[in-house]
Amino acid sequence: MRIIRAAKVLTGHPGEVIAGGEVLIDGSTIVSVGPRGSGGDAAEIVDLPGHTVLPGLIDAHVHLGFDAKVDPLTRRSPESDHHLLLRMAENARKLVSAGVTTCRDLGSRGFLDLALRDAVEEGLAVGPHIVAATRPITITGGHCWYMGGEADDEPAVRRVARENLRAGADCLKVMASGGLMTPGAPPSWAQQYGTDLLKAVVEEAASRGKGVAAHAHAHASIRSCVEAGVTTIEHCTFFTPSGHEFDAELADLVAASGTYVCPTVHGSLWRMRESHGPEMLDAWLNSVAAMREAGIRLIAGTDAGFASAGVANPTDGYVGGLEVFAQVGYGNAEIVELATVRAADACGVGEVTGSLEAGKRADLIAVAGDPLTRLADLRNLTLVLVSGRAVTQAGVDTVTPSVG
Repeated sequence: MRIIRAAKVLTGHPGEVIAGGEVLIDGSTIVSVGPRGSGGDAAEIVDLPGHTVLPGLIDAHVHLGFDAKVDPLTRRSPESDHHLLLRMAENARKLVSAGVTTCRDLGSRGFLDLALRDAVEEGLAVGPHIVAATRPITITGGHCWYMGGEADDEPAVRRVARENLRAGADCLKVMASGGLMTPGAPPSWAQQYGTDLLKAVVEEAASRGKGVAAHAHAHASIRSCVEAGVTTIEHCTFFTPSGHEFDAELADLVAASGTYVCPTVHGSLWRMRESHGPEMLDAWLNSVAAMREAGIRLIAGTDAGFASAGVANPTDGYVGGLEVFAQVGYGNAEIVELATVRAADACGVGEVTGSLEAGKRADLIAVAGDPLTRLADLRNLTLVLVSGRAVTQAGVDTVTPSVG
């Protein structure tokens, strides 16, 4: 038994703050959460005055192994699976060093994300719990086609979905629209799959009790995602050939459906703003603010693991993404909620993590200061527990960039 005591304990539930609180842990499980002394005696007591204890953070959209280059003729990356897996392990270590104890990997080739997920659970690798989507389902030559999930009609879509689930996928990822990161693929404002094929993906996932994350930039794709009943819409940028054009009526439809949206804001945005120009990114941020006003359930996810226009979006920059939410008007307590309990629910792991309560996994962090007052205090990590295991890895750098 171990007790973690702090000046303040945030359970993750809205408004629930315990001054002078403590968390009692038995192995990998939380036994109790309450005021100081409520946990009784324990073999080990960790007293952290001036600190805040809260649920481990959740990144609902990462790419631990994003290919830097793919040959369009050979359909291969010059990076071997062995090398890529090592890079993924380094990204996982960097992610947990930022206080992220659960992540959802939304695109990986060769089922490497499953190998890494299992290695973390076995204690062979240092990282957060991984919710793995494996190969994204996309049209032939579509966005991220090189990850191996190409399918053009309903039988093929169902086949790829079933193969992913058979391999052990925790959720499914589908590219409802095109994207700008894949040369030769349909652009972001183009629809790749209509409602019927998206429904087929949702049905296959539901047959195994899984959810679906849908990459969707285009207006038509966002609407089809709602109609098909996906669990989360990724990006949801309301993108058109002329840029971001927020659609209030469509946003109301998303809000009414209860579908979660991961807008994938990240801390590298400000440097990318210099490269891409302010107009596009400012319109995107205005959309993020407008989605909040519409009542859409937003969650935190950074789309970390790639570089765009020479600007890297590293996995250890997680808190920078939360600060973007603050920049567009979100309160600190609300940000903590969308980065913990709400993100856990959206990723399908809300029953086991995302909040501090008896019976859940001992996934928690302790930071010096108070993130409800100063969000940047989330960088002041003193303790990171993943299923009760201390895994803090701050201050360890590698020479080779880990982004693709």
